[in-house]
Amino acid sequence: MVDKANAKDLRGKLDRVLMHKFWGYVIFLGVLLLIFQAIFDWSSYPMDFIDSTFASLGEWAKNTLPAGDFTNLIAEGIIPGLGGIVIFIPQIAFLFFFISVLEESGYMSRVVFLMDRVMRRFGLSGKSVVPLIAGTACAIPAIMATRNIENWKERLITILVTPFTTCSARLPVYLIIIALVIPDQRVLGIFSLQALTLMFMYLLGFGAAIISAWMLDKVLKIRSKTFFVIEMPNYKLPLFKNVGITVIEKTKSFVLGAGKIILAISIILWVLASYGPGDFNNATAIIQQENLEAPISQNQLETKIAAFKLEHSYIGHAGKFIEPAVRPLGYDWKIGIALISSFAAREVFVGTLATIYSVGNDDVETIKNRMAAEVNVKTGKPLFNFASGVSLLLFYAFAMQCMSTLAVVKRETNSWKWPMWQLIIMTAIAYITALGAYQWFK
Repeated sequence: MVDKANAKDLRGKLDRVLMHKFWGYVIFLGVLLLIFQAIFDWSSYPMDFIDSTFASLGEWAKNTLPAGDFTNLIAEGIIPGLGGIVIFIPQIAFLFFFISVLEESGYMSRVVFLMDRVMRRFGLSGKSVVPLIAGTACAIPAIMATRNIENWKERLITILVTPFTTCSARLPVYLIIIALVIPDQRVLGIFSLQALTLMFMYLLGFGAAIISAWMLDKVLKIRSKTFFVIEMPNYKLPLFKNVGITVIEKTKSFVLGAGKIILAISIILWVLASYGPGDFNNATAIIQQENLEAPISQNQLETKIAAFKLEHSYIGHAGKFIEPAVRPLGYDWKIGIALISSFAAREVFVGTLATIYSVGNDDVETIKNRMAAEVNVKTGKPLFNFASGVSLLLFYAFAMQCMSTLAVVKRETNSWKWPMWQLIIMTAIAYITALGAYQWFK
């Protein structure tokens, strides 16, 4: 326990406010909102620069290097795929920066103590907050951090619900979808709707984790009793050397880890999108025959040929095969391919779409512009609208799309039973929630 009533120094006065049973939570939510607002506002300029740079780089590669499949692979596969992850470095770096500052200052320990009051009502303790908060960076080390929880029931529940928290791999998906479907408007002239939406996604993930923990506490018949002890460090000014090292190391780890996966998947996707059976090889003749009666410009002809080839490529056939399953969610076959490929890692979603939309595209367009220009062939309206955007956000909020996390859960529980149930239940929740949201908002 912390004897706040008798504390007379500055630390005691701050603790009485920051760990207050009401104002403590208000302040914590206020801090989170400021962080997410800063993430959107401060990173917009470097993100726009990176986005346009990669678009120009792809165009330069196509115009400068010798024409051929290898040049197309670089310009339409590798560059857009890597651009789909590099563009989010500013926002991920800012997120790690703020988390590191909170930890260095001593405030994060107060948050853990504060949240213990809430967690106990859901079958957990304050110790479970550490993995849940660590899960905002990556679920893998967060799940490994549950080793500090002595009680097996609490540890198992924490392992199973931690993937609900919004990790940095979800951040690229959230950011691009929010930017596409949420208006850039201000509330009270200060906070943007986009920042509020991002904060809501983090709170939604944390809320889903807590509710799931409560349900598991009722279902799992494991008797246990535990005590919560935590040492409160003194408040101090963050050492920006430590903060800088943390930001660099975690951002580098994220980019390099995701970059390897995205590079491999981008190459595979490009090959599957650039070759195909049957009509794929006769695309030019077929499109020219279709437009004999109503001649079109050369640019329009090339665009139609590229679209025809993509749809009849190997990846197009695969996408069409799974499209019936994702169409009720408001997605087309291209988004379906991105969903499947992102089971390797969530952040692959943006890189996949960047690669697919770049195949056969000679225009200098950014990833966001290409996605915004996509049209639903059934309705003739933008594919990424409010209904489909909310559906995607909710799908990624709940889906267990990370093979590495499943492997770690298996290792920590020493059984395939828990990760398999985790995969099935989280995917079902994601699908049903996304389905309901799209059908409601469309």
